Amino acid sequence: MKLFRNPEIRLGLLWHGFLLFSSICLWLLFPDRAGAILAGFSFLYILSYYWITWHRYRSLSQLSHEIDGMLHSQTPIHFEKYKEGELSILENELSKMTLRLSEQAAALADDKKFLADSMADISHQIRSPLTSSNLIISLLMEPDLSPSGRKKLLQELTQLLSRIDWLVESLLKLSKMDAGTVRLQQAPVPVGALIQKAAEPLMIPMELREQSLTIHGESHVTFTGDFAWSQEAVLNILKNCMEHTPCGGCIQVSFSENAIFTEIIIEDNGPGFAKEDLPHLFERFYKGKTASQQSVGIGLALSRMIVSKQNGTLKAENRGGDGGARFVIKFYHSMQRPGGRAACAKDTQNPFS
Repeated sequence: MKLFRNPEIRLGLLWHGFLLFSSICLWLLFPDRAGAILAGFSFLYILSYYWITWHRYRSLSQLSHEIDGMLHSQTPIHFEKYKEGELSILENELSKMTLRLSEQAAALADDKKFLADSMADISHQIRSPLTSSNLIISLLMEPDLSPSGRKKLLQELTQLLSRIDWLVESLLKLSKMDAGTVRLQQAPVPVGALIQKAAEPLMIPMELREQSLTIHGESHVTFTGDFAWSQEAVLNILKNCMEHTPCGGCIQVSFSENAIFTEIIIEDNGPGFAKEDLPHLFERFYKGKTASQQSVGIGLALSRMIVSKQNGTLKAENRGGDGGARFVIKFYHSMQRPGGRAACAKDTQNPFS
């Protein structure tokens, strides 16, 4: 029985059995004093019962005070004192509770610090273009401003407003990812179409920079995920490569699939990454040594979050040989697909290059 796992119950049973046996023996030895013997042993029984009960309640009361101290003043509980009876069961559950509370308190402290730092970074990133926009607006109100000067200021204002719009939209996407309110679809995503769709917004800026984009891979290569969010992840990586590739440079994208994962490799022939920047590239608001002034440090962080939520990994490294940056995306298959896919791939060149 579970009742007799309690050492206090076993000890009480032995003690009460001893009292019963002693009372019977004394009654047999002194039958004329049976009433006095019964009264005496009844008194001992009652006294022992209440002593054991008082001892148990005192331990529970002490444990209650220690829990209260832990909850209000973070005073640690010494569970080694509670190693018997029902207190051992209670101690086991309380140790789990206090461990979880400590972990939650540490996580909340980290979240508060991260939130404070993020708010400071966000306010700084938004305040800068807003300040410049206000300055441009004040200049536009000058009556003697020439048409050419007005046109130039309007172009700068348009760029600043576009930057603010992109920043706010990216921050909203990050916050949705953090809050877990984004429901990613689980559908086959054709990688070739994904890369071409992600590259479309960059075609004009790349043409102005005289940069070329080549895509190599089989048309049937796919992975299971969300097309729209995956497009956002690839777009941010391509945009990063475009910004760090010199005029006349080249960005190469290749993809393949095997039984374990679908891999997308994006490379450029720019300066690559500084060694000290590599561990921090995917941190929010981190700007490397080669980052432009317009860089905010959100795009790569958002890309990694999107990829990781689709059972994938994203890493960055420097290319060997001619130099440049390389981003490697892997989307892992939850199970092998029927029929399998061939590992070899026939190169197809992107018509945009």
